[in-house]
Amino acid sequence: MKIIDTLAELPPLVGQELAVSDWFAVTQQQIDLFAEATGDRQWIHVDPQRAQTGPFGGTIAHGFLTLSLIPKMVESALEIRGQRMSVNYGLNRVRFPSPVPAGSRLRARVKLLECEPLPDQGMQIVWQVTVEREGSDKPACVAESVTRRYG
Repeated sequence: MKIIDTLAELPPLVGQELAVSDWFAVTQQQIDLFAEATGDRQWIHVDPQRAQTGPFGGTIAHGFLTLSLIPKMVESALEIRGQRMSVNYGLNRVRFPSPVPAGSRLRARVKLLECEPLPDQGMQIVWQVTVEREGSDKPACVAESVTRRYG
């Protein structure tokens, strides 16, 4: 785990990969629960029998499920201390270059793209998060995640 003690330490790190997360498994149960929570019950996600004859040979995770795992993965890789609050501010760009079959293991590479000061001892930070799937040479997701953190 990479530990950064204060927000003031971030600006010199722009352009650097700061951390790589632990591996996290994506199970069919998680996919099913995500489908129930969002109402997206497309067969490619929730019908293992039918999905066997589909383009991926089995069920795959929703792209937005993969995206929603980013905070958990980043939290396992990077800790920024000396802040009283952190909020998701949005996404600049998201792509899903390859599928995530049920049973896959994912991890995130976290690169600091930008950081700009905000009022109230805050900083707006843009992270490039590349979600890798074990055994694949293409990422499952590449996202620019924007957070606001306050010291």
